[in-house]
Amino acid sequence: MTDVLQIARDHVLEQGLGLSEEHLVQILQLPDEQIPELLELAHAVRMKWCGPEVEVEGIVSLKTGGCPEDCHFCSQSGQFQSPVRSVWLNIPELVEAAKETAKTGASEFCIVAAVRGPDQKLMDQVREGIKAIQAEVDINIACSLGMLTQAQVDEFVEMGVHRYNHNLEAAKSYFPQVVSTHSYEERWDTCLMVREAGMELCCGGLVGMGETLEQRAELAVQLAELRPHEVPLNFLNPRPGTPFGDQELMTSQDALRTIAAFRLAMPHTILRYAGGRELTLGDLGTREGLLGGVNAVIVGNYLTTLGRDANEDIDLLVELGMPIKELQKTL
Repeated sequence: MTDVLQIARDHVLEQGLGLSEEHLVQILQLPDEQIPELLELAHAVRMKWCGPEVEVEGIVSLKTGGCPEDCHFCSQSGQFQSPVRSVWLNIPELVEAAKETAKTGASEFCIVAAVRGPDQKLMDQVREGIKAIQAEVDINIACSLGMLTQAQVDEFVEMGVHRYNHNLEAAKSYFPQVVSTHSYEERWDTCLMVREAGMELCCGGLVGMGETLEQRAELAVQLAELRPHEVPLNFLNPRPGTPFGDQELMTSQDALRTIAAFRLAMPHTILRYAGGRELTLGDLGTREGLLGGVNAVIVGNYLTTLGRDANEDIDLLVELGMPIKELQKTL
């Protein structure tokens, strides 16, 4: 077999071109003893094509639980007997959450709701919330509110939302095993509308759901085709009461290979640590991933699971000499 790491050096590091699906499968099949070399290469790619800065983001859920969709990994689905129950966050709480997020050094605040897509009531609440945040907090605002119509995309642009998060979740070939209440194409179409409207597109996925290595590589290539500004990489944290609640955790070695593979598929893209990294990677793996292609983190807690303490992540970035985007003066 041709040395896939040398191919990656020639194509990705030197030319800035993403690896093919075939070569990504080979990356994901590399033996454990080659992981350090792989991470070193992925870090070199990140430094050359993205630079040393790390983007920090906090998220808050405007509506948690009670979602009508049946995403098999998600405890927010109203179809499963999981412990999350529907709660709405009021506007003062939203502004306070944005203030707390800004204090951690985050340059981005993402408003999330567990819905198929926003109805007019939710659109009105988001508009009011964004206006209140902008009046008191100097922070970029992103949203993740499900599938959109063109009119809703245009409305978000008018509100000043600069980034929209809508994950593909899984490769097209594996998607029917993950969700049955909507299609891969519906998610893809929302992503295209967001990008074409001029908003930054944040679009990632979830790995460790039982997909094959080939499907993991397929997801990376499909994400690359969308040309997202940012890719959040989530690792399955099996939630009680969900169809994937009994899945085994992905190994840290597989997680690190996946991080590097996604970086080699998308050399120019922000690759963000998202849910599940604490369980899958732990403190040492988190450090290795930051030195293996990751250049953004979500600080604090996620939507339904606890994350690392925000100060631990900030301290680690300082220790590694990685400047935080838009916050270097504070540090």
